[in-house]
Amino acid sequence: MFVTALRRPPRRSSRVLAMGETHRARRRRLAALVAERDAAALLVTRLVNVRYLTGLDSSRAALLVPADGPAVLATDGRYAGMAAQVCPELPVVVDRQVAEALVKRAAEDGLGRVGFEAHDVTVEHHTALLDAAEVELAPLGRLVEELRMVKDEEEIGLLREACAVTDRAFEAVLPEIRAGVTERAVAIALERAMVDEGAEGPAFESIIASGPNGAVPHHHPGGRELQRGDLVTMDFGALYGGYHADMTRTVAIGEPAAWQRDLYDLVHRAQAAALAAALPGAETKDVDAAARDVIADAGHGEAFSHGLGHGVGLEIHEAPLMGYDKTGKLMDRVPITAEPGVYLTDRGGVRIEDTLVVRAGGPELLTTTTKDLLVL
Repeated sequence: MFVTALRRPPRRSSRVLAMGETHRARRRRLAALVAERDAAALLVTRLVNVRYLTGLDSSRAALLVPADGPAVLATDGRYAGMAAQVCPELPVVVDRQVAEALVKRAAEDGLGRVGFEAHDVTVEHHTALLDAAEVELAPLGRLVEELRMVKDEEEIGLLREACAVTDRAFEAVLPEIRAGVTERAVAIALERAMVDEGAEGPAFESIIASGPNGAVPHHHPGGRELQRGDLVTMDFGALYGGYHADMTRTVAIGEPAAWQRDLYDLVHRAQAAALAAALPGAETKDVDAAARDVIADAGHGEAFSHGLGHGVGLEIHEAPLMGYDKTGKLMDRVPITAEPGVYLTDRGGVRIEDTLVVRAGGPELLTTTTKDLLVL
């Protein structure tokens, strides 16, 4: 193990400077939470949380955030140069065993009670950390995830662009969605279009569920060909700047039957009720209930088999989770999805989903593709 004061690049763009201050502010907020829990520091091992706090996107890194004093980043030699560019204000420990190296650093600095991310550290890894140095390790809960739930405007801007890419890709692929094309071909076309429109890649594996497959909420697209009379549910999103978009639209191939229009209108009304309820201070279970009650009153309560939605950001599924059995309140600047669905076995299903930001004056929709039933 060695510590290096990596030389700063001679010039840094205004964006790097701005993001450096953003990451410092996030670490300060985290340090305050650590102090509230009577710990000397927090060892951050979840890679997505390290990225949130430093800007470093790597496959091997950890961060030690003291309650009082500067944070220390650890990574291996592959990412040392990147760390110097992305977060030059941080001292860097270069070591393959990143978490163990930081535990040793904590012991050397006299930090007694060190928090750790118990939802990330395995029992085996916990033993290795205790063997690395004599420190007290204390689970402190999901502190960084709590911070990540409320987004700053720069994060929302990245989400907004991820959603715009998603909208544009859907519009580009619409002419290819027709009878005779397989589900898998539609998924490939959508994912290619998202990259063409500027995405880093898909935010998750796209779901294309046609006809009776639409009754399976997480159907994997396969070789079934779209047919006239099908409803086709498409759940997809773009990854942009590390941030994940999530949108679902259900379309009809040929003129839909009366029951298909009725089902679509029901889900559309349920989502509208949820959007109206998604305000700062609202209980997450109440927002879920706003949509669920509409569907239950129509006799399809058991066919809405999942929660209303979830937070989005650096991960496709983040806090808060929106469901009838979930607790918590929405806050201003929290991006969530609203995705009610009804799934009828052997017949098909409908899901409509948007990514939105909770705002005091009402939700800001980031996915803007029409929710009128498209007949292709």
